[in-house]
Amino acid sequence: MPVPDTNAIETRILPADAAGITQAAATFARGGLVAFPTETVYGLGADAANAAAIARLYQAKGRPAFNPLIAHVANIAAARRIGRFDATAERLADAFWPGPLTLVVPQAPGCTVADLATAGLDTVAIRIPSHPIARALLAAFGGAVVAPSANISGHVSPTTAAHVAADLTGRIDLILDGGPVEVGVESTIVGCFEQPTLLRPGGVPSEAIETMLDRPLTRPAPAEPEASEQPLAPGMLASHYAPRARVRLDASEVAPGEALLAFGPLTLPGAAQAVAVLNLSPSGDPAEAAMHLFGYLRSLDAKGARSIAVMPIPNDGLGEAINDRLRRAAAPR
Repeated sequence: MPVPDTNAIETRILPADAAGITQAAATFARGGLVAFPTETVYGLGADAANAAAIARLYQAKGRPAFNPLIAHVANIAAARRIGRFDATAERLADAFWPGPLTLVVPQAPGCTVADLATAGLDTVAIRIPSHPIARALLAAFGGAVVAPSANISGHVSPTTAAHVAADLTGRIDLILDGGPVEVGVESTIVGCFEQPTLLRPGGVPSEAIETMLDRPLTRPAPAEPEASEQPLAPGMLASHYAPRARVRLDASEVAPGEALLAFGPLTLPGAAQAVAVLNLSPSGDPAEAAMHLFGYLRSLDAKGARSIAVMPIPNDGLGEAINDRLRRAAAPR
């Protein structure tokens, strides 16, 4: 959770209308930090070419500087100015952009994304979001914007402007309030290497990508909690997306003092005595569950439970991304 900032700045919250978008673009241009909605989660944006602004972003989030950032751009022409797209990358971009897919590709000659944002790697992570507010903001600014999730590093990702304000008020310049997001988990990240590699499951199910490519994606070994190696992409740290309460996965009962994060029409023994119960999707729909995941984790955390018991969630479709986030939330920290 955020700690008091003795050098707090004024954080304005504006509606994400034309006037707000104009002010947000101007804030980027002068090196400021803006939180804005995408279809996945709220992002914390900075000018991708401004190393000083990116340093402020890392500081505001408390994010490790070895953890790279995603560059968000308005269109494929802008993406090609910063990254080199082979045939696989072109096919993926054509099939899934705009949308919740990030591609890690070699940097193009003259790539303007600051080295601090790429964590010194010779690759760059790129996404074209589909959210109309994000697209309007990128068009108004006219350049690439790096934007990790708009929260304290390692905490639960934000799906509303209120979540952003709870973590980052006094640390950033502006929050554009565009209402709740639609997808609710971050983008899928695919490394366009010799073998296309699933670096992080997310808003585009891996099955859809494999069907389009007509080949399986390579999957790297899971990170160990004590690992110190530099990640190839955002969201790959072993401990991430974590509430204050301990997260207990694949629960078959609810212990005294626990909250319950349920899934599906059934319940667990002990649920009647739980500190609180929220159901990601009573009907067992992974898309609905993804939309609710981070908001419900925050809500249960606020109830003061010593731990959150999580019912099993099938690993199909968006369930793969949900389970990835839950495993990282449950990792030792």
